[in-house]
Amino acid sequence: MLTEAQATTMLRLQTEMNAKVNPAWIKAAYPYLRAVVVEGAEAMEHRGWKWWKKQDCDLSQLQMELVDIWHFTLSHLLLVHGGDQQHALGELLAAHTADSVTFDGLEYRIADLDLVAKLELNIGLAAARRISLPLFSALLRDCGLDWQSLYCQYVGKNVLNFFRQDHGYKAGTYRKLWGGREDNEHLVDIMRTLDSTAADFQHQLYTSLQDRYQRAR
Repeated sequence: MLTEAQATTMLRLQTEMNAKVNPAWIKAAYPYLRAVVVEGAEAMEHRGWKWWKKQDCDLSQLQMELVDIWHFTLSHLLLVHGGDQQHALGELLAAHTADSVTFDGLEYRIADLDLVAKLELNIGLAAARRISLPLFSALLRDCGLDWQSLYCQYVGKNVLNFFRQDHGYKAGTYRKLWGGREDNEHLVDIMRTLDSTAADFQHQLYTSLQDRYQRAR
């Protein structure tokens, strides 16, 4: 289960990231769940869903897409509560026990769905501007993650998002492909070499990204 301390930290980090992109992000009311639709489709591509050809699952990238989905899910949750982190926290901690999802008049038993079906349902919910935390929790399990590992990867991706903004992402001058690979892939490599429980984990990760980025340019 997600702990209160982890949930509190992630909501704070997400608030800071949203404010960095736009200090008036609450008033802007961006359609964060639209991004969940797109990230969900990318996750399906990394999993492989085409029945007419052989596809290999890229588990590391699939996990990273779930982390991206979580960023936007948190943003939506914060927006619904007008940026109030305490109210968002209450909903976050209280919503993990359901074993089914009702959508478009149909009830879906989460345990009966395979990974691709879960991703598809999550996309459908997001397109209808809804979320299901129990469904997301099941997606984590299917992808070899738990809430602790999600927390570590979330912190890592939050650092990457700050890194992107600091290097011209919003202005359009930053390119996610450098050194012949996407920055997400660089992030995965670096995280494997660091201790995510270290007190300065965020700083180490940012510095490592900075060093690798400068060498690749």
